Amino acid sequence: MAIEFIDACAMWAKAFNRAASHIQEELYQDEDKDILTFNIHFASGFKIQALSSRPSNMRGRQGNVTIDEAAFHDQLAEVLKAALALTMWGAKVRLISTHNGVENIFNELIQDSRAGKKRYSVHRITLDDACEQGLYQRICQVRGKPWSQQSEEEWKANLLKDTATKEDALEEYYCVPKAGGGAYLSRAMIEARMVDAPVIRFEGSAEFNAVPEQYRALEINAWCIEHLLPLLEKLDSKLAHCFGEDFGRSGDLTVIAPMAITQQLVRQVPFLVELRNVPFKQQEQVLFFIGDRLPRLQGGALDGRGNGQYLAEQAAERYGSIVEVVMLSQSWYLNNMPPFKAAFEDELISIPRDSNVVDDLRALQVIKGVPKLPDAKTGDSKDRHGDAAIALAMAYYASQMEVAPIDFTPAPLPGVAHQDDDSDDIEHAGFGIGGGAW
Repeated sequence: MAIEFIDACAMWAKAFNRAASHIQEELYQDEDKDILTFNIHFASGFKIQALSSRPSNMRGRQGNVTIDEAAFHDQLAEVLKAALALTMWGAKVRLISTHNGVENIFNELIQDSRAGKKRYSVHRITLDDACEQGLYQRICQVRGKPWSQQSEEEWKANLLKDTATKEDALEEYYCVPKAGGGAYLSRAMIEARMVDAPVIRFEGSAEFNAVPEQYRALEINAWCIEHLLPLLEKLDSKLAHCFGEDFGRSGDLTVIAPMAITQQLVRQVPFLVELRNVPFKQQEQVLFFIGDRLPRLQGGALDGRGNGQYLAEQAAERYGSIVEVVMLSQSWYLNNMPPFKAAFEDELISIPRDSNVVDDLRALQVIKGVPKLPDAKTGDSKDRHGDAAIALAMAYYASQMEVAPIDFTPAPLPGVAHQDDDSDDIEHAGFGIGGGAW
């Protein structure tokens, strides 16, 4: 690609009548390897140098940088890191490329720039824009063919018709990135399902973990009352609820995802809880604080792998058969990730708006035909492993559990009044000794 770029530069230098030498090839050594570069030297002292895409090739250099076909670079992040270091001295960095799908760094930079998160200036040039500026007329001139508007329209139509799919045509000629490859859930789809809901975080310090358990329990209880109780009290008591959990201790996070099921079968996540470096007993305390207060609790799914089995078993003992201890496996991912993805596609789920949650969900990838988490860490600081994604998938799985409501009528107790008013309120049962339910 470097030689094509430098050839184009030479052509334009000649067209602009700039004094320049011929294209020169130069060799320099980098880590015991000979690196071939192409150069054009101008009489003004400036030069254009075409390098290969190795990130180290740009180290120690100065000048403006143009990264051609950026979306197709295998190491775009590293190349860009080296190039951006030059901007300290006022240099400019330009990324020029056709799209290569939705889920790559090039498209992410465009989306972040349009969202105001990056300072880049985005320029979009479609096939129609290029033709308006004389692209096809230039092609006709070079090929010695007469130009007409009709022939131009026919030429464009044939280009679009000859591509394998409509999506390929839009990507190649109209700057519309094609979905597919990379992440299982696209950023656009994830963000479209996000609402203003909180993510509550607690990280256990060394001092917190060193004190006796009873003092940790008091602190966690106060934290739950301050941060979680107001959110739990706002939940709709008429809706069924469930929860999912992904376990972590000192490395990964524990994420707890409560979920409400609306009358329209939309799964709503009112908040998420993230715990980092929190002892087992206090994780259990937080989970039970939430689970005990979820209205009409119909199910729960917890990560039962490794150390997570302790918390999962404690939850199963407390809440009974409505809780499932899940051993994540290839078959579980294969059977349960497609319905989870469909909820995003069909607008049947809402989740808290949070950048870390986006990173976790985008970490899901199709690996050998199975949508799952790779081994790589996620997040800007690489201290996550898709934790929120698993918790949300677990909650959605729990929301689909087959649960049947049962009627309960308390047995009459001897010597207790108000037993003929058809009330099921346990307050009328008193604390006398009597029979069980019937």
